[in-house]
Amino acid sequence: MIGEWLIRGRDGRLSIYHVTPDAVLCRAELVPGGAWGAPRIVGGGQVPHPVLALGQGADGYVHLVSWRPAGPGRSSLVHSVHFQPLLAPLDWDDIGHPAGKGDRTSPPAVAVDGHGRAHVFVQGEGGGLTMRAQSQKGSWGPWHDFKAAIEGGPVALAGVNGGMQAYAAAPGMLMHWRQPGSGVVFGAVESVKAEARPGTLRALATSDENTTLFFTDTSGTLCAWRPGADPVPLLPAAGPGPVAAVRCELDGQDCTLLAQRASSGRVAFAAYPAEQEPADVRWTESGPHLPADAEVSLALDADGRVVAAALSPSTGQLLLARRTDEPGPALTAWQTV
Repeated sequence: MIGEWLIRGRDGRLSIYHVTPDAVLCRAELVPGGAWGAPRIVGGGQVPHPVLALGQGADGYVHLVSWRPAGPGRSSLVHSVHFQPLLAPLDWDDIGHPAGKGDRTSPPAVAVDGHGRAHVFVQGEGGGLTMRAQSQKGSWGPWHDFKAAIEGGPVALAGVNGGMQAYAAAPGMLMHWRQPGSGVVFGAVESVKAEARPGTLRALATSDENTTLFFTDTSGTLCAWRPGADPVPLLPAAGPGPVAAVRCELDGQDCTLLAQRASSGRVAFAAYPAEQEPADVRWTESGPHLPADAEVSLALDADGRVVAAALSPSTGQLLLARRTDEPGPALTAWQTV
């Protein structure tokens, strides 16, 4: 999955989204902080490929994007919206292929601007970054070609001002594109030398002014990059894949909290003051041993507390832990949902 899949809806309820071979499923709290309902299918009876990108707008609506088979050797991108956790998500809406027709390219990314318009980013057939955005009325505009070759799937998010930001990797470099504000033309690409492992990019708005890209380099070091500076090494990655990340308040301080399934099988956490990467950052492991395919996601609940979720696609097991009132990022015991 691309993006955080544990999401707080506009009504305060938490939802989780995950992919099975037969469908995209969602589950939600029946009341904030309470019991969880049964899984429900996203998008109606259409069966997408097992990939899912998620993005949430300031209005709380969750946008989901996947690839769907469209015939032999052909696929098409599809989009759905989930307005509230206890409502049914919309059926999948076909938004096409960057080349008009063809097979899957890269995993997509989706982000939502300050006007509630979804922007879908994906690698085009020629290997370049492409994007398609909704209009204010919900229809889809033309594909935009950024004319920059990328390697693997991009990541995207909205900054605090509502403008889109996208990150992608290419051999020996990372690239960043930014809109100064909602609906404004994207600025020129900014790049930096870096060797990122495929599939490890995760972006987060770490302050009201900046976004930060987290990635694992080829030496196995987890790094942070804010455009305008060089990447900063943080600490050895706890395990493979991207980290989960959330901006939160810990002991009265604005912080970045990271989580990752560690090679030991448990969930590892690391926290530090926001955008102060040279701080002494260390992993602390928590919870039981998880299956090798388990993924981790972070969110804030209706009370502003950090919630961590771990989900194994192969078993469907979902575990949750919430921050306690103790100092630091201490969590309750993990509970099966």
